[in-house]
Amino acid sequence: MKSLDVDWVRARFPALSPELAFFDNAGGSAACLPVIERVRDHVEKSMVQLGGTHPWSRDATAKVAAGHAAAATLLGGEVADVALTPSTTASMARLAAAFAPALEPGDEIVVTDLDHEANIGAFRRLGEGPEARPGVVVREWRFDEGTQTLTEEGLRAVLSERTRLVAFTHCSNVVGALHDVRRLAAVAHEVGARVVVDGVAFAPHRRVDVSALGVDAYAFSAYKVYGPHLGLLWVASDFRAELTSRNHFFLPTDTAAYQLEPGSAPHELAVALPGIVEYLEALAAHHGGEGLDDAFALIAAHEQRLAEPLIEALAGMDGVRVMGPASADAAVRAPTVAFAVDGASPAEIPPKLDAHGVSLRSGHFYAHRAVERFGLLEKGGLLRASMVHYNTKAEVDRLIAALRETLVAMLTD
Repeated sequence: MKSLDVDWVRARFPALSPELAFFDNAGGSAACLPVIERVRDHVEKSMVQLGGTHPWSRDATAKVAAGHAAAATLLGGEVADVALTPSTTASMARLAAAFAPALEPGDEIVVTDLDHEANIGAFRRLGEGPEARPGVVVREWRFDEGTQTLTEEGLRAVLSERTRLVAFTHCSNVVGALHDVRRLAAVAHEVGARVVVDGVAFAPHRRVDVSALGVDAYAFSAYKVYGPHLGLLWVASDFRAELTSRNHFFLPTDTAAYQLEPGSAPHELAVALPGIVEYLEALAAHHGGEGLDDAFALIAAHEQRLAEPLIEALAGMDGVRVMGPASADAAVRAPTVAFAVDGASPAEIPPKLDAHGVSLRSGHFYAHRAVERFGLLEKGGLLRASMVHYNTKAEVDRLIAALRETLVAMLTD
């Protein structure tokens, strides 16, 4: 396969510039040009209510429907099973609230201590705190301290015949390791549990295909996959049959959109979603391929080449601890590289890197429970350099040089 034409890629992201090497992509990526153009076009021409007979409304209705279809393409599912929300946090909150009435005393929910709080928090509340359902028990699937990953053994230890739902991450946003979702979902299904997966840290880097994963619900954020600020939520039709609609009582429940989009999705953002698909398909075609599978194969190979020198450099720096796999192999990790520095406050480092035109972030990244188990919460958390395919080898070299200079200066003061 051809190497990624990074110049072609970067020409389609107007926000990118030589002045800033941007490594905070796990918090939100730059938007690609086809997305930007669709938002502008809709606001200029079709900012009206849907469902009318006049031309503006017909145009807007068709474009929002195309947005849902694009979301289904990006998830690998059927359009009837897709809802658009303000964020993945909102997706999980709505899904948990819709599932809550189906729970009975003695039912169990399994969550992890590795996930972003958006996922585990929504489902923990079903059995903990003032919103808890009577008699519902929350059990914690703890990550393995050695590998910092969720294991099948750990899952089996917390499953029972009363387990109704298991929620976990496809890829931790502070560890970067990829989980075998299909296998873990199959284990949870052995006891009849529903499986909900947070794919936020996975979707910018690998193709999502819910039909192949065997899960019951899957969510990720479009604004981390070069798109608008929306959450994409897929819920299998048989799982949706167990949910209580979050929408008006008189509306039908035959689609996820009706069940889980109270007030609808922001139209100017929904209509932009086909821009992501257009960009990815164009990326594949430019390199002689076709479709999203080829696009993400190019992305994975390029990102591995970016992560390799960074992980190697961090491993060679005194007092630096890299989280997750020591390998940059695209088969085992995403190019989201979090690390701790002994004797340095994480919050002090990003402003110093800003002076070098290098941007990364510090903190717990809403993986509060995981960072606490790492023993780093009271120390200010972690530093995280998160790359995507529009980053360049030269930018990585610049990051490494800036880190070396900054850390040497800080640790020798």
